[in-house]
Parts: sequence; structure tokens; C-alpha cells
Amino acid sequence: MNNQPLTPDQRLRQQVEQFVPLTDDDWNLLAPHLTTSTLKKHALFAQEGRVSREVGFVIDGMFRQFYTKDGEERTTYFFFENHFLSAYISCLTGKPSLITIEALSDSTYIGFPYAILKNLFEQRMVWQKFGRLIAEYLTIGLEERMAGLLLLSPEERYLDLLEGGKKKILERVPQHYIANYLGITPVSMSRIRNRIQKK
Repeated sequence: MNNQPLTPDQRLRQQVEQFVPLTDDDWNLLAPHLTTSTLKKHALFAQEGRVSREVGFVIDGMFRQFYTKDGEERTTYFFFENHFLSAYISCLTGKPSLITIEALSDSTYIGFPYAILKNLFEQRMVWQKFGRLIAEYLTIGLEERMAGLLLLSPEERYLDLLEGGKKKILERVPQHYIANYLGITPVSMSRIRNRIQKK
């Protein structure tokens, strides 16, 4: 039995196949355009004000997505292993990105140009379906995030992390980034955590 770990290419293919089935011919249209890259902690995958042209898939490490307003960072998302990574709106529009995506640890990702993916949408129906499903996935995530910020209290947002499928954020991300993500100060988050632990 072969217990060899999967290569980055194989891991990416496996993740794409969570959305759509691929033949070798389908996969081979993308495979030549894949590159594996490493980023040091705090290096940037995408930068506010610059046009983003790459889609990534996290092999190892973690990333933080944030906006900057009046010099203040506002964290909106975290990416871990087996997550797709992209300043997607910038890729779609060709306009400078409004977001920055920063490595929170030394990280490895496999990437490819968005232009290649866009070209594949025209060539194969299976890739077009993948593009639609990814867009739907991103839209659901965006709406959940927006609803959480608008409708839930900071304590409810913290409980959502604790009890939902996002425990990895609490386990791996530094506390001050989690507080920023929740829209509160680290002191407020500490109080919320203490209150919850006492219940």
C-alpha cells in the first residue's frame, strides 16, 4: 500500500475534485501552469492598491485577509491548509485590490494565474462549473461574515467561532488578530472569554 504523502499538485487536484470530477485531460490543461511558492511570515500574497492576478491554494501555513481604513487594519478572513486563496474581486475586475492577504506564518502555497482559469472556463464545461461553484462558495462565506458583523454581538461572534466550524482560528491565530476579526479590542475579547469560561 502506498502511504506516500500527496504532492502539492495532487492535493490541489483532490480539492478541485471536491467541487467537480476531473479527467486527466481536464487536469492537464491546468497542471503546466502550477507553481509552488513559499512566503515568510508577514510576507504578502496580495496587496491593497495592486492588481491581483493569482489564485493560490494553501499547502502549509496560514494567512490573514484585511482592509485598511485610516491606517487601521480590519481583519475579515483567515486561510489555512487546503483553502483557496485570492483577492478574487481584483482578479475578476482587473482593478487594484481593496484587500491585503498576509502570511501569518512561514507558508507554502501552489498558485496559478487567474487568466489561465478564465481561459479554462471557455474550454471545458467542467471548469466552468468549478468556477461557478467557487463563486457560490465565496458568496456564501461573504454573506455569513456580513450577517455576523451586522446581526451578532461580539460575544455571539466569539461563540460562533467556538462552536462553529472555525475552531482552528481560536487554536492557531494570535489573540490580537482574532479580536480584530471580531471587531473588538483584545481586552474586550479577554473579558468575553473569561465570562464564557465561568458559565
